[in-house]
Amino acid sequence: MRDSKPGSATTSFSADTISIADRFRGPPQSGNGGYVAGVAASLLNTDAAVEVTLRSPIPLDSPMAVHRDREITTIMHGETLIAEICEAELDLDIPEPPDWESTATAQPQSPSLRPGLNPMMPTGTGFHPICFCCGADHEDGLKVYAAPVLAGEQVAAIWHSKAEWGESDGCLPDSFLWAALDCPGQFAFMAADIMTGMLGRMTGQVKQRVQADQQYLVTGWRMGIDGKKHYAGTAIFDRDENLLAAAKSVWIGTRPLRV
Repeated sequence: MRDSKPGSATTSFSADTISIADRFRGPPQSGNGGYVAGVAASLLNTDAAVEVTLRSPIPLDSPMAVHRDREITTIMHGETLIAEICEAELDLDIPEPPDWESTATAQPQSPSLRPGLNPMMPTGTGFHPICFCCGADHEDGLKVYAAPVLAGEQVAAIWHSKAEWGESDGCLPDSFLWAALDCPGQFAFMAADIMTGMLGRMTGQVKQRVQADQQYLVTGWRMGIDGKKHYAGTAIFDRDENLLAAAKSVWIGTRPLRV
C-alpha cells in the first residue's frame, strides 16, 4: 500500500479500519474532505485515478470500518455510510498554470488570510480557519493559501511542504497531495463570488511521488455548475511545470459569503 501511514502516527489506518486524527480536520468537527479522500483512495492500492464520494461528515478520532466488494469499497461509521471508493477515469482539461512570481504576489489576497470571513467563526482567519489544507489558524496544517490569479480565471498558491511530513523515502504521503487539491477548488468559486457548500466527490490521481521539504504550485479553476453541483479542477506542479497530481471535485450547494 503506497500510503500506509497517511501523514501521522496518530491516524489509525489498516486494511479494515480507519480513524482520522483531529489534526486532519476541515470543519471543526469533521475530517478534511481531500485528506480523507486520499486516505480512502490508498485503500485500492492502485496508480489509476480513484473516485471518492463523501456521503456524510467524517468523524474524528473514531474508528470507521472498511468494507470491500468487487466494484466498490465503502467506509462506515456504525450504520452511517461515510464514503464510497472506486477506480475511475480522470477526465480533466488542465489549463496552463500561472507563473510563480504572479502567484506569490497574489497570495496575500487569499481568502485564507482574510479575518472574519466565516460568519460561523467570526474571530478566525479565513473561511476555514482551522482546516488542515487552507487554515491559517491550524497549528500544523498545509497552509495552502490559494488566491485569485489570471483575472480570477484561476486561483493558485505556492505550497511550502515541510521535511518532517516526509515518509521513510523522503516523499510526502499521497493523502497530503489530495488534501492540497481540496480547498483550491472551492476557492476557485469564491474568486467568482460564489461560496459553495460541502465537498461531495473527488476524483483524483497522483502522477508521481513528491518530495517533502520542497515548494509546489497548486492551482484551481471552475469547470461549471449544474443545479446544486459545482465542478472544479485542481492540480499540483513543480517549478518546471511538471504535473504531479490532479483532481476533479464536486461541491454541493451554496452558503453565505461575508465580504
